[in-house]
Amino acid sequence: MVREHGKIFFASDFHLGLRAGKDPREREKKIVEWLLKIAPEAKEIYLLGDIFDFWWEYKLVVPKGFTRFLGTISAITDSGIPVHFFTGNHDMWIRDYLSTECGLICHTEPYPTTFGNRRFYLAHGEGLGTVNFGYKILLAIFRNKPLRVLYSALHPWTGVSIGHKWSLHSRLGKGITLDFMGEEKEDLIRHSKVTLSRENFDYFIYGHRHISLIYKLPNGSQVVFLGDWVKNGSYAEWDGENLTLIDYH
Repeated sequence: MVREHGKIFFASDFHLGLRAGKDPREREKKIVEWLLKIAPEAKEIYLLGDIFDFWWEYKLVVPKGFTRFLGTISAITDSGIPVHFFTGNHDMWIRDYLSTECGLICHTEPYPTTFGNRRFYLAHGEGLGTVNFGYKILLAIFRNKPLRVLYSALHPWTGVSIGHKWSLHSRLGKGITLDFMGEEKEDLIRHSKVTLSRENFDYFIYGHRHISLIYKLPNGSQVVFLGDWVKNGSYAEWDGENLTLIDYH
């Protein structure tokens, strides 16, 4: 049963399992510590994508690891607190394990919702508003069902190993991040403006960009970039009146 009162929390880009940079197990412990801290006052928790650095779920096999995280999440959902899981560009290949075994509410598309009298638009953010044709093609390949069937024919050891190697050669795996590029160049701000031309939202909350920032649009709507947990650790908190970005240390 959902609590009538409490805070709503948002976080993204844990990249659990990423072997570049800090010890992935220490990152997992830090995230579990945060989850245990917020759970007593949480009404809902939203995890907005790239929670795993690579997740390819076979029909009867799931990736090794993440035991502390999955156990903690399962305990939270068992207690009646809804936890929403959004797929990202690193972990879009889910089946039903996370929902049936861990109780997660899974989203593969942007999710518009209302908290109180405020409208929220929630998404990981990959591909939204992009004008990069090459990236559009890459995402189309990732989402192609026949290609996913072919990849699933690989032995799990091979398939998961390829996935981890791909991640290590990605921009994030090399430790490269991009600073805020300004309103005109940020894909997610562009997408937010287009969305506002069709429907009004008070807040747009995204992962994906690995920057922690709240950007106010001319109409008063706010675009929230959640940051990540690879180098730091940031999250957003909605208390029913205000949305705040918080660094967790």
